[in-house]
Amino acid sequence: MSDLLSKLLAERDWLMADGATGTNLFNMGLEAGEAPELWNEAKPENIRALYRGAVEAGSDIFLTNSFGGNAARLKLHNAQGRARALNRIAAELGREIADAAGRPVVVAGSMGPTGEIMAPMGSLTHESAVEIFHEQAEGLKEGGADVLWVETISAPEEYAAAAEAARLAGMPWCGTMSFDTAGRTMMGVTSAAMVDLVEKLPNPPLAFGANCGVGASDLMRTLLGFVAQGTERPIIAKGNAGIPKYHDGHIHYDGTPALMAEYAVLARDAGAKIIGGCCGTMPEHLKAMHKALSERPRGPRPTLERIAEVLGPFSSASDGTGDDAGAPRERRRRRG
Repeated sequence: MSDLLSKLLAERDWLMADGATGTNLFNMGLEAGEAPELWNEAKPENIRALYRGAVEAGSDIFLTNSFGGNAARLKLHNAQGRARALNRIAAELGREIADAAGRPVVVAGSMGPTGEIMAPMGSLTHESAVEIFHEQAEGLKEGGADVLWVETISAPEEYAAAAEAARLAGMPWCGTMSFDTAGRTMMGVTSAAMVDLVEKLPNPPLAFGANCGVGASDLMRTLLGFVAQGTERPIIAKGNAGIPKYHDGHIHYDGTPALMAEYAVLARDAGAKIIGGCCGTMPEHLKAMHKALSERPRGPRPTLERIAEVLGPFSSASDGTGDDAGAPRERRRRRG
């Protein structure tokens, strides 16, 4: 299996990932509480349209419709026995669209959290988590995914289990965590702690970073936290299209295509190599992001003040490290 993502990372200054899966599928009629992965079998044309929308907007990487496709999550829909097949189909549909793109496009096999709490706080053991992720990884591999894409993880133990599953499947992988409250994941991981975690893994990812979370401003602050650690591993930024607002009974993200274009350029200038969107990010956002990344020259690394000025205020005063957000970066620069 050729490692297309590594090849593109070596050749390109930046790569654009895709946008939202759930938001796009809800717009196609997915009901709240329905498992999106079941559409891989029931409505394959909708999934092809999801993938095609990202490719036509300029994405170099798109994620398969398999985020909740692990047995632990599918059990909620009595579909745990179909995990491998649903992942295989998600990747097969992706392979169709990527192979017809007329340019190299990476099919990234999405693997989201199990929804269980890892031991010792919860009952999910490392061995069980590896088994759950490995089954999903094998399905994605069979379907023709180029790389595994572990996303929206909050616990370091779960991230490590997914890394081991990728090794067992013999697949390259990428992995992002979601930083929600004051620059930390739900399980308390900071940007600095994630860099440390990634570099100590026996099977580290090709690229790592952050997705989802609160909004583009907060994700940018986390991104600067990664960069401050001096990592040379490619960084992924996949921020939400603004902040969710309830409108006429539906969740609507308030980020405009123009705002997401600004975010994309700031993310690139801050040091991200792979830039995409998460919740609320539609093809029109991706088109604006691609245009901005293609046309606007690289600028200086943005300051926190610049990020807040362009993308809006941060959701908290702290970046989660317990220090002023700028101070650790200054100290590290002097040491280097």
